[in-house]
Amino acid sequence: MPFFTRRLFATTALMTIAAPAALAAPAANTSSKTASDSNTPSMMGSTAPTDEMKSEHLEVHASRHGQAGGGMMIKEDAPKSRSTVTAEYISKQTPGLNPMQLIEMLPGVNTTSTDPLGLSGGQMSMRGLNQTQIGFTLEGFPINDIGSYAVYPQEIVDSENLRTINVAQGSADLDSPHISATGGSVDMYLRDPAEHFGGTVDGSYGSYNARRIFGRVDTGYIGHSNLKGFVSFSAATEHSWRGPGGQNKLHGETKWIDSWGDGNVVSFSLVGNQSRGVLFPTTSLEKFQQLGIYNTYSATWDKNNPNSSANGNYYQLHRNPFTNIYASAPSTFKLTDNLTLTETPYFWYGNGNGGGAYNTYLSGYQYGATRENGSIGQYNASNTKSMLLYNPSNTQTYRPGAVTKLTLHTGINRLMVGYWFEYSKQAQTGPYSLIDPENGRPYDELGGGQNLVLANGQTAEYRDTLTQTRIHTMFIDDSISLLHDRLTIDGGLKYTVVNRQGHNMLPDTSTGPYINGSWQEPLPAVAIRYRINNENQLFASSTTNFRIPQNSSLYDSGTYYKNGGYGTKANPNVKPEVSISEEFGWRYQGPTVMSSLTYFHYNFTNRLYTQVVVPPDNPGAYYSRSINGGGSHADGVDFEIGTRPILYHLRPYFSAEYVNARTDSNVSAGGSSSDFVFSKGKFAPQTPKYQFGFHLDYDDGHLFAGYGLKYVAKQYSTFVNDQQIPDYLTMNVNAGYRFRNVGPFKAPTLRLNIQNITDRHYLGFVNGTAANAYRARGVYGSNLNGSSTTFLVASPFFVTGSASVDF
Repeated sequence: MPFFTRRLFATTALMTIAAPAALAAPAANTSSKTASDSNTPSMMGSTAPTDEMKSEHLEVHASRHGQAGGGMMIKEDAPKSRSTVTAEYISKQTPGLNPMQLIEMLPGVNTTSTDPLGLSGGQMSMRGLNQTQIGFTLEGFPINDIGSYAVYPQEIVDSENLRTINVAQGSADLDSPHISATGGSVDMYLRDPAEHFGGTVDGSYGSYNARRIFGRVDTGYIGHSNLKGFVSFSAATEHSWRGPGGQNKLHGETKWIDSWGDGNVVSFSLVGNQSRGVLFPTTSLEKFQQLGIYNTYSATWDKNNPNSSANGNYYQLHRNPFTNIYASAPSTFKLTDNLTLTETPYFWYGNGNGGGAYNTYLSGYQYGATRENGSIGQYNASNTKSMLLYNPSNTQTYRPGAVTKLTLHTGINRLMVGYWFEYSKQAQTGPYSLIDPENGRPYDELGGGQNLVLANGQTAEYRDTLTQTRIHTMFIDDSISLLHDRLTIDGGLKYTVVNRQGHNMLPDTSTGPYINGSWQEPLPAVAIRYRINNENQLFASSTTNFRIPQNSSLYDSGTYYKNGGYGTKANPNVKPEVSISEEFGWRYQGPTVMSSLTYFHYNFTNRLYTQVVVPPDNPGAYYSRSINGGGSHADGVDFEIGTRPILYHLRPYFSAEYVNARTDSNVSAGGSSSDFVFSKGKFAPQTPKYQFGFHLDYDDGHLFAGYGLKYVAKQYSTFVNDQQIPDYLTMNVNAGYRFRNVGPFKAPTLRLNIQNITDRHYLGFVNGTAANAYRARGVYGSNLNGSSTTFLVASPFFVTGSASVDF
């Protein structure tokens, strides 16, 4: 039987098995608006759901009058590019996908997941700018890591509770709480609690023994009050599709809303997540060509030789345990008929690590510039020379903050002033602890227990820092509406001051134990929207954004080399990365067809990236550091079009992007600290020149189906364009049926989802860039050795069957 035929036979069998399970799809959202959408959205202020989204209630049970493109386009009035997916589209995808996976069809968005359910996270770029340059929010509070600006999408939200995901491809809103969003934003909003008691349950089973269950209960209005809420819980697990082990996740969410008077709304959201899975290793191009998808961690542990270097690759030593708690209370108070106060306090907590293991000397451990004997448990320098120890990269974050806004409406004018304050603490350590010699597991996955202690009484650490970040951002935005609301002119200014206090507990660092960093930047913005008629509008915008250096730029860390210092060197004088983005676009929003066409240009100065330096006089003492890598610019076009139901309940959606992104300067070479590579004018790495997305939705109210296709052009991995990953094309399909209500059970639904239906094995993302991959001649004539770049292997064919019911 051919391979693909076997796959289709397996999906049919799986659907038969899944059918008896009485589990659920999300219920229709019929609730009232929350604090996040209760006031008129600013053209350059926080993204709020549009009138169309409110009037259609984001019906999951689609009808012939459903949303354009099957829930992939909505009516939009913002004077800049913005795309949206709604609950209708989300409800038909594989249950539990993370937000990055759900927006992959939108123009300019390039996403890759390393496992089918997205439990191990993923990577994303937008218009060629990576996720650390994109600001993510949930219910108005920031999601990006405060130190590295990375995003871990598996931790954020359950897909069944998402109301919308808004993607602003060019710039974040003026009042967005970000210090890194030089390349746009992704804003997520939870559904509102239902007005009446009810709930939903859904369950899934799929390839690689993937299992997931989700349940939610809505309280409805409690007593005679206006208070209502929901509580939900999910559990998911899957075996690793390449390599040993697996991923699992426990997740809970709750949201509560109380309203009174005319426009006063208080809401509270709490999200808790606990993940524990085996990491997927990145790969080089050479290894992928040699080993394909089989470049994995080892499944075996040699208990007869527990301190061997080979055991360091054992999969139990490369887990990623992490716990997150997010809390937010976006609330709106109508002070007078014309004055509104919006307050969004939040708290962000995270604790966990990425596991690793290294052979470490107990006799003469290199601790800064000196060598010290060490001991751990019963092992010391007299009975053990070196041993394999567990060495995770621990991070613990406490991050409270608040965004306060006052909005004054006076006739045709709207004036908004606001202030964002945040004070975070982030401790990052790298202790050494014991591994069970019998089974290869660390005694404590968080690196606790018995640690390596040196003769001077100090605990050995690979890194040991505490970063305190204070953010003060003031913003003002003025909008005027003219010509009976046909013309809107918006102008604003944001002024951000960021102060970082760093404490590095490692000895003999180049900057000393205490390091302070301070950055401040004025960020102006202007936008215009002109409505030609009810169906056509033009818009234009120009915004300035910046990204301060990652906190790692403040610290020396890693291995200490004699006469060379630490393997990662501090560079506290790095300047912030600044971007200026301009857009001009046209929207058509007719009763059947909706479309958007946007020309964009962006220009970067002081681009931030990590450089590896090999000193010519001491090649063994190479190190990495953060640097400013000159400038870059890009010109491009985004396009999307979708329809409401046309022939036979079909709703097509198509998106496309063309971008010409260029590096404006010669980048410092990775193999030398004194020469540069010829990168000026070269195409920017991590940037596909073309992208196309197509989705076709069918829904007659009972039977529904969908087909999605995504094409991504080649992506360079170096600044001189001497290495690239090929273009790729992936396809997904879904089908399902909603049955009639049965007693108290509403719309029992069966659903089948197939991802990557051709089972293509491909490199989906450039994870690490370099100046040059192969030997080259530098600007000043040096012979430059190539530097290794890394890539992510994308997830394979995956089929899942789901059953759901509301009550």
